[in-house]
Amino acid sequence: MKECDPVEKIIISSEYITLGQFIKFANLVSSGGMAKAILAEKTIYVNDVLEARRGKKLYPGDKVLIKGIGTYRIGK
Repeated sequence: MKECDPVEKIIISSEYITLGQFIKFANLVSSGGMAKAILAEKTIYVNDVLEARRGKKLYPGDKVLIKGIGTYRIGK
């Protein structure tokens, strides 16, 4: 998988954040219901592995690619 888009760093203050929380925290949507729609409609990779679970835990260092939206790196 090639990376051509810049990677945006998202800083969290907790040990981890779930994928559903991340989508809202990164200001990609305004509500949890809309996060559910993103998970259903978009192809999402976490560390280059296809992922669709809203409860998937993301830790600092993890990379999230949401096709058509962008690439993000979780930071502490």
